[in-house]
Amino acid sequence: MKKTVLTILALFGLAACGFEPLYVQKQHNNAWYFGGKFDTSITTEMSQIKVEAIEERFGQIVRNELIDSLTPRGVPAKPKYRLYVFLTDKTVVQQAMRKDITATREKVSYRVEYTLNQGDEVLLQGNSVIDVGYDVLANPYSTTIAQKKTEKEAAKIIANDIALRLGAYFHTMITKKGQGLDIQNTAN
Repeated sequence: MKKTVLTILALFGLAACGFEPLYVQKQHNNAWYFGGKFDTSITTEMSQIKVEAIEERFGQIVRNELIDSLTPRGVPAKPKYRLYVFLTDKTVVQQAMRKDITATREKVSYRVEYTLNQGDEVLLQGNSVIDVGYDVLANPYSTTIAQKKTEKEAAKIIANDIALRLGAYFHTMITKKGQGLDIQNTAN
């Protein structure tokens, strides 16, 4: 009984803070009741993005993660948008030095830039940066496995960041069009 009451209070708290899903729009203006119907035009727009090839292994992992999140039902045959992603910087910094001046930890910074195009028009551009680290172990194999795991985690975080920014872009565009505003380009 106590858990049920706390759950209901938590739901009212979420409703009071103005929480709403990013990838869908309510079809009803009533804040408390929307009939369970959502406008899925944001996910429809996002599913029309073709993610272009990205260089290097890190770029391949980022691309695969983006394809999984943006177009889970498959790459569109006739894409409306094209997403270009470039790895612009990868920096490795050795940390926590031993007495023999070998590192026990390495920090890796990845920086990517991305551009969403519709034809020749740039709709959105930005960058995403992630810092990750791993331990340098006595066994070289273990260190290699730690490097690969860290690279994969960083690629997933970068891809999620880009997907969220694309979702926010389409959310803003569809909301503005719904309010009668004709916004064509918001490139930053």
